[in-house]
Amino acid sequence: MTGTCRFDFAPLEGITDYTYRTAHSRFFPGVDRYYTPFIAVNETCSMKKREQKDVAPEHNSGVVLVPQILTNSAGPFVWAAKEMAARGWHTVNLNLGCPSPTVFTHGKGAGFLADPDRLNAFFDEVFSHLPGGIGVSVKTRIGIRDTKEAAALIAVFRRYPISELIVHPRLREEFYKGEVHREVYRMFSEEYPGALTYNGDIGNAGDLDEIRTAFPGTERVMIGRGLIGNPALVRVLKGGKKADKKELRAFHDAVFEARLLALDGFGNTAGKMKEIWSYMGSLFISPEKQLKRIRKAQTELTYRAAVSELFGSCQLR
Repeated sequence: MTGTCRFDFAPLEGITDYTYRTAHSRFFPGVDRYYTPFIAVNETCSMKKREQKDVAPEHNSGVVLVPQILTNSAGPFVWAAKEMAARGWHTVNLNLGCPSPTVFTHGKGAGFLADPDRLNAFFDEVFSHLPGGIGVSVKTRIGIRDTKEAAALIAVFRRYPISELIVHPRLREEFYKGEVHREVYRMFSEEYPGALTYNGDIGNAGDLDEIRTAFPGTERVMIGRGLIGNPALVRVLKGGKKADKKELRAFHDAVFEARLLALDGFGNTAGKMKEIWSYMGSLFISPEKQLKRIRKAQTELTYRAAVSELFGSCQLR
């Protein structure tokens, strides 16, 4: 059942930058598209240096990349889409899913969903000014506080030539907790006429089969936290073998070494690696003591020692 499915890697802010993507595609090939962490653009129409590095073609060799843009202003979105196309990325993604309070309170990410009329005006301007040859996909939640909000959003989305609609069937106020609203995703699948991608809570083959059984037309899925926790997940979903400790260690080391260089030392790298372990630690049996040492590591030497201890003493589930 998984053979005809396309697998996309959802971005996770602070984790899935080019250093992570490059290592992941090398050690665990099989992801069809990688989405960047969001590029926040405003009326100044500029990008931060780290964002420029993240979308540079030379940093993304061998991967299909979709830059994700965070804004609620059409002009900056069109500018950013043109900038991405100039770098060779001809599909961009609008982030309407981020539930973070700092994003939400500025009416961006999931916060943009609170005003369907303004969202409609945004798309009208974007598609009136965007040059041909640039595709726009959208990653969205189903509303802010009530699943009934979804109907108005579908009405907006179906008016425009969106190349792909990626739906995470949770409300903004639910963040990533609780069950996804499958009945709302069913409404999207029945009422939205364009290409649709499912996103949310796929951590094993059983989860995927359950979704594709419930929604037989599902040919595209996006996975985020599940792939951070298990880098080999797409390989497993395609019928391949689970990750072993040797390749997990090699993958970790490749990410770590690349980030030491890219982020200029352990101080800037530590938090990112520890966040990765907050997900990947679940692959091991009883790793609590070793994970605590990783979290408490204040130097590169103590971090490396804690990681070596975990790989040496903890078995994989």
